[in-house]
Amino acid sequence: MPHPIYEKLELHQIIAIIRGVGKEHMIQTVETLLEGGIDCIEITFDHSREKGIRSTLDCLEMVSGHFGHQVILGAGTVLTKEEVHLAKSCGAQYIISPNTDQAVIAVTKEVGMLSMPGALTPTEVIMAYHYGADIVKLFPIDTLGVAYLKAIKSPLKHIPVSAVGGVTPENISMFLNNGALCVGVGGNLVNAKLVESGDYEKIFLQTRSFCDRIK
Repeated sequence: MPHPIYEKLELHQIIAIIRGVGKEHMIQTVETLLEGGIDCIEITFDHSREKGIRSTLDCLEMVSGHFGHQVILGAGTVLTKEEVHLAKSCGAQYIISPNTDQAVIAVTKEVGMLSMPGALTPTEVIMAYHYGADIVKLFPIDTLGVAYLKAIKSPLKHIPVSAVGGVTPENISMFLNNGALCVGVGGNLVNAKLVESGDYEKIFLQTRSFCDRIK
């Protein structure tokens, strides 16, 4: 039986990736995404600075506490087993990584969360699925495009994949119509500079644009 989060991602088809957004802007950013029609949210771990992990956990906890079941909340750029446990304790419901790490996948499954590790080659995709991934994140898909997605899915139809990297309103339907269970969208949706400048209207309009293309 598929994980309950799997069914939600399959239904909603798009995950908004929030990266580089400070705690002071987090609630309004998520509110804007919800108003635009996106409720699957990924908050990525910040490994670039000493206090980045703690800041990410604060953001997860803040969003989980404020929005509750309104948001389908995931943690991204999860690189260690410890981060899996920390993310779960702060309200994350699924774990996304840029790479395939057997230990991270195993712990994610042990604690009852959906696992979405990153892979690119057929060998990596099969390995991630063999280790227990619920969905394999094809990343970065923009370097190879929709044709590559189709080529991967041709022999591997049984492996659910998400497409992440360079997804836009113009190409989202191509990814979804050619084998992607869902897509993840970062800077093309939640642009950190727009957040910093308070231009939530543009983020709302871009959110609507993505959602309209899915419909």
